[in-house]
Amino acid sequence: MPRTASSDGIKARIFAALPQRRTTLKWLHWTMLPLLIWFVLVQPKDVVPIGRWAFLIHSNLAVVFVSISLFWTADLMRRGLASRPGPKLPLWAKRTHQIMHKVIIWGLFTVAFTGFLLGLTSSVLLKAGGFLPIAPPLGLRQANAFVGTFHIIQFYILAAIVALHAGFHIWRHFRLHDNALRIMVPKTFHRWL
Repeated sequence: MPRTASSDGIKARIFAALPQRRTTLKWLHWTMLPLLIWFVLVQPKDVVPIGRWAFLIHSNLAVVFVSISLFWTADLMRRGLASRPGPKLPLWAKRTHQIMHKVIIWGLFTVAFTGFLLGLTSSVLLKAGGFLPIAPPLGLRQANAFVGTFHIIQFYILAAIVALHAGFHIWRHFRLHDNALRIMVPKTFHRWL
């Protein structure tokens, strides 16, 4: 179907109303941090004894975490990294910058994927958030145990990489004085940086 000037104008108005990519990614970034901390500190076994409602909250947070992870991965695949290494970074840090960001984004995707594999290998239908079927259960007990262990180990490795990532940007900000944190945090917090 040929494009018309009016359809191009409508698209332009829609995209102009959307937040800029960097703004969107900044919000995703800061939404993921408390979720990551939550999942590092709280396991399903911790919330199950409290009651079904606590498990559903935990599970719904996982749905949000996975949705953001998949969106972020799709954005990376479509448009590449949004951030660029700063001019003050030494060569090793420029390489580290790009590798670290890609490892984190693909690591988030892999956490989501292994969560899907947990549902697929399960003997019962697992529902994320109590409403969203994860995958048809195949009842593969040994595979499920392996995927479960891998999922946990992989998540904690990813959390360690995220901690290194935070340390890297804090080092940049205070050692190189390249305002790395001012670029990444909301403007409300700039007075303390």
